[in-house]
Parts: sequence; structure tokens; C-alpha cells
Amino acid sequence: MTEPGQEIIYMDAVLTPNASLSRRAFLLVMGLTVVMSIFSSLIFMPMGAWPVAGFFGLDALALWGAFVWVRRRARQETRVRITADRILMHHRDGGGREKTAEIPAAFARIELDEPVTPTSWLRIEHGRTAFVIGRFLTPKERKSLAEGLRTALQRARCERHPA
Repeated sequence: MTEPGQEIIYMDAVLTPNASLSRRAFLLVMGLTVVMSIFSSLIFMPMGAWPVAGFFGLDALALWGAFVWVRRRARQETRVRITADRILMHHRDGGGREKTAEIPAAFARIELDEPVTPTSWLRIEHGRTAFVIGRFLTPKERKSLAEGLRTALQRARCERHPA
């Protein structure tokens, strides 16, 4: 039995997307891209094809922008905590905006469409409300998380209604 004021946490999962590159690798890739763009531009400029240098610069800028966008999205985080009484979900997106939802564990359902495909979303449902979590997870990771959530939710319910 737990002490008053304390509750057993059956699951406390923090979900984050995989990072595509470390900061050091990002700087290395961008450095190589800039060096190659400059070198290639120097080859074309004496031939009178000076606009090519601008296009190489635009390529490097587009690559930098894509990496920045991916790194910002990789900063998102979702936390799911299951106790006997409730499921608490807290999501922080890449821009720092936060959302929190709390639903009673007694009436929650964990849903994942079978067979699991890239468009099968993992949902925590309560009544007509559904919270999609882990969109960035692979189908195999979603299935594993769904099984873990179901197990934790079942254990939490057993605390409320012991056999």
C-alpha cells in the first residue's frame, strides 16, 4: 500500500523523435556542402557561367533550411503517465508550445488500427475524444508502445478494483 499523498505510477514514458544528425555532424555536412559549392562555383565562373554560383548558394541555403526544420521538429516531446486514477499526457512541440490533457484511467482505451501501417495512429481515447500520440514513431514502435500502455492501464485498473 502506498502512503497518503503518493500514487503508484504504472507507466511514465517520454517519447521523442530520433535525431537525424548531431550538432557536430550537421556542421560537418554543412561545411562540406559550402566548400563543395564554392569549389564548383570557382570552376564555372571563369567559363562565364557566373549564375551557377548563385544556384550553388541556393542549394546550400535550401539544405540548411531543411536541416533546421527537421532539427526543430525533433525537439518535440510527449510524456504519458499512467496512475490508478488518471492518464496524464503532456506534449511540447518543436516551437515550445505545450498542451496537457488528463483523462480518467477507468474509462480510457488504447487504440491502434491493425494491421499496423505508417498511417495507423496510436490513440488514447475517452468517450468521443481521442488523443493521438507518437506520430513520429515507426509502426513497430507504435505497436510496442500500445502493448506497454495497455499493460500499464490494466495494472492500474487492477489497483482500483482488486480481484
